[in-house]
Amino acid sequence: MMNTFNLSSSTRGALVSVVALGVYSLCGVPPLLAQQPALSPNVAQYVSVDAAVVALTHVRVIDGTGAAPRDDQTLILRGGNISEVGDAASVHVPSDARVLDLTGRTVIPGLVMMHEHLFYPTGPGHYADLSESFTRLYLAGGVTSMRTGGNVGGYGESNIAKAINRGEKAGPWIDATAPYLQGPGLGISQMYELKDAADARRMVNFWADAGATSFKAYMNITRAELSAAAQEAHKRGLKITGHLCSVTYREAAAAGIDDLEHGFFVSTDFVDNKKPDVCPGQGTGMAALAKVDPDAAQFKGLVADLVAHHVAVTSTLTVFETFTPGQPMPPGLDVLAPILKAQFEKRYAATQANTRSIYPALFAKDRAMELQFSRAGGLLLAGTDPTGGGGVIPGYSDQRQVELLVGSGFTPEEAIRICTLNGATYLGRASRVGSIAKGKQADLVVINGNPATKISDIRNVDIVFKQGVGYDPAKLIASVKGEVGLF
Repeated sequence: MMNTFNLSSSTRGALVSVVALGVYSLCGVPPLLAQQPALSPNVAQYVSVDAAVVALTHVRVIDGTGAAPRDDQTLILRGGNISEVGDAASVHVPSDARVLDLTGRTVIPGLVMMHEHLFYPTGPGHYADLSESFTRLYLAGGVTSMRTGGNVGGYGESNIAKAINRGEKAGPWIDATAPYLQGPGLGISQMYELKDAADARRMVNFWADAGATSFKAYMNITRAELSAAAQEAHKRGLKITGHLCSVTYREAAAAGIDDLEHGFFVSTDFVDNKKPDVCPGQGTGMAALAKVDPDAAQFKGLVADLVAHHVAVTSTLTVFETFTPGQPMPPGLDVLAPILKAQFEKRYAATQANTRSIYPALFAKDRAMELQFSRAGGLLLAGTDPTGGGGVIPGYSDQRQVELLVGSGFTPEEAIRICTLNGATYLGRASRVGSIAKGKQADLVVINGNPATKISDIRNVDIVFKQGVGYDPAKLIASVKGEVGLF
């Protein structure tokens, strides 16, 4: 969550796979099941391709590893998995396959996005649960796996994640984060305020028992509370991330945090005379960051420390773009309820008129810092954060995040890897999702065009395959258009 700073299917056979852990994974994570559920009529209405065997022929493959595209490939999907992938001339297409000729199209792995939400700002300091509409929009945009980056809906997130896994609702696989781990002082009534480190331990264990699979520390947590929460999460084989302020990035790394949200925008490491466990204010932190040279030893030392502690960093350029004069109107606003659409358009106009904003310079600086972190060997993840002052629309913004990473200096293939395989690696699911290879789960996005040469083609999604079932993005979007904000 980013505050506004100024204010039908047949029953399918089950395939159970133990998931190998990536380099950023924790020992003790329970095996994850790659199981094809029977889809309810509620989900089947959005399906365009559902066959025992599917052949995607003559398609360009960008496999998610960062490798160059491979032209004229054929993929065979069977039982929810990729059973064959290779040159079209050499891959045998079974006689019983549903054949899709994808000449001129590109297939990439399903997006694995790491800072998503199932709520949206609908009024001052209030966030509405939009899990029904948001999960459909994420899937329509090509997101097949996601972590929520904080929870104001209590049990809702883990419950909808389970419903999706059972085939009762349409949406991505979800790593469901517990309610925020936050101390006093922020003033958001939907958040519990921690009392001390013992309370942090209690909260982690309570929500892990309730089904949460991830945790997020927030702006006013103390070092002791963060350390206690990290210890308890790790005992359960779970991970903790943070949008911090009171605790610096270096302090968080020492406390055992696994990931840091919002790139370097919210780092308070460079604030002069910062008081321990006290948030100096996000504006103060950003003003200090604006003075830091990404090429200076001061910043490179922080990066080296994070890399040494195996701390990932999540880029959320999409939410900061909405604060930055000179950036384009974000995509997807037409899905919003009219009152929310008008609300954001008014805010966007005010942002464009702000001639004294710090964000243009800070936006460019953070992009350079994220690039440097990645080039230094850090695990850069990506998400969108549909909070702030609005305008960050699930699915649409995930595609935009890929575009923004390319604008930061990453190649299209690197940007796609950040939004696929890197996320899967962090989640410990890289043996099953995040890249395209024989034996992996058939989570795929079919794109009309070639994002390797024109990254904006990432928006031209024709079909989204999740566990080998193809969903129609247009039908998913139409089911919520003009009503996002209501459910």
